Amino acid sequence: MPTSPTAAPTGEYAARGDYHVALDPHWDYLPTYLAKLKIVRGYLDRLAPASRVLDAGCGEGVLVEQYAGRLAIEGLDANYESPRVRRGSLLALPWTDGHFDMVLCLDVLEHLQYAEQGPAIAELARVVRPGGTILVSVPNLAHLQSRVHLALTGRLIRTASELKHPGDRPAAEYQALFRAARLVVERRHGIFPTIPIVTAAIRRRPVRLAWLHRLLTAALPVPGWCFLNIFVLRRPATPGRA
Repeated sequence: MPTSPTAAPTGEYAARGDYHVALDPHWDYLPTYLAKLKIVRGYLDRLAPASRVLDAGCGEGVLVEQYAGRLAIEGLDANYESPRVRRGSLLALPWTDGHFDMVLCLDVLEHLQYAEQGPAIAELARVVRPGGTILVSVPNLAHLQSRVHLALTGRLIRTASELKHPGDRPAAEYQALFRAARLVVERRHGIFPTIPIVTAAIRRRPVRLAWLHRLLTAALPVPGWCFLNIFVLRRPATPGRA
């Protein structure tokens, strides 16, 4: 369990508490959140012991706490601070170039303004070593149900309110930002294809219908159709080559 904050949380943690730790079974995002963690843990489990890892925008530091005994893992968040989580900004990471073997940035970029996303990605690329890996998860503004809604109404379905996700984008636009930062997209995981009607049922009953969420994700993991995308990015080992 994450240790107590050393300073008062701000932002959503001031309002909701340690909600990534004390999971609400009625949270409509819960099945997607757990599926995301399963994939990310698979990558962390394959790292060599004592590998240097940064979880940028880690909130309460769930993964930092879990892997602190095996990896040299550090956390940073703009709204949360604890003995294992440093308070700071993705736009000015307080580490030297190439310090980490792997960097995580999970469900964070959509909380930034559009103009901040490119510089934040550049910072992630700066602090990972050449040849190192960056895992980024982002909600996909152009998921399947959103595309259907666009065809019927002329509007996409935002993944959250404009106040919470001011930088909401289709996943393909994030991919363009990664390439602009000279990062290689090695793999793209899709979680939760949003089949109309079925999606609403799962969100109303996230625990009872978690099996259906898993079935859809396994059967139709088309990233462009999915609500959440995980990008596996590599910083090229040779400068100038992407």
